[in-house]
Amino acid sequence: MRTLCLDIGGTGIKALILGPSGEPASERARVPTPKPATPAAVLDAIAELVAPLGPFERVAVGFPGVVVAGMTRSAPNLGPGWPDFDLATRLTERLRRPVRVANDAGVQGLGVIEGSGTEVVLTLGTGMGFGLYVDGIYVPNIEMAHHPYNGELTYEQLVSDGALKEIGATAWEERVQAVVAQLRPILNWRRIYLGGGNARLLDRARFPADVTLVDNAAGLLGGWKLWAGRS
Repeated sequence: MRTLCLDIGGTGIKALILGPSGEPASERARVPTPKPATPAAVLDAIAELVAPLGPFERVAVGFPGVVVAGMTRSAPNLGPGWPDFDLATRLTERLRRPVRVANDAGVQGLGVIEGSGTEVVLTLGTGMGFGLYVDGIYVPNIEMAHHPYNGELTYEQLVSDGALKEIGATAWEERVQAVVAQLRPILNWRRIYLGGGNARLLDRARFPADVTLVDNAAGLLGGWKLWAGRS
């Protein structure tokens, strides 16, 4: 069983085919996210993206918003039309393969967590993604990014890509450190993972020992876990 893994982001849509054991079986491919990123435009972009990748038998999708039973409920960093959009069904019709969909940060975490105790994933890209796991089980759709920090800006507004471009990498990294420090006594994790496209700008030495920086490719590798144990 080969799994097509898709990571839909605010700036890019990425794809990779994984083999039966979760190993890469194609080159990683990417296209820019359409503007505006409506459902129809995104489906067209995905069809174009995966056409040259080769055969696959099932699809796993990481989506930047709340997902319930394959249906998207929110997409703050995409275009209009996503509330109550049945992405799993529509993509199944388009690609003629079964599709599973989950929040993108949740999928990324499946690719990196150790599966012991409480683990947290923050993804730093167009916005901020969040994933919570207890003994390897994903707790879905906690949108920590939209919670106010100190009663003012939300976490996402503090550490978004827009904030990075506005204040520069040094001040932005200090904000990431502040977010980690704020969440620590609330969630009491065993380990927290910082991923997403902008995590590469962080200096590991400036974070405590229970913080791990992870490669953005985990957003695709975790897609195999959505199908693990299922035919």
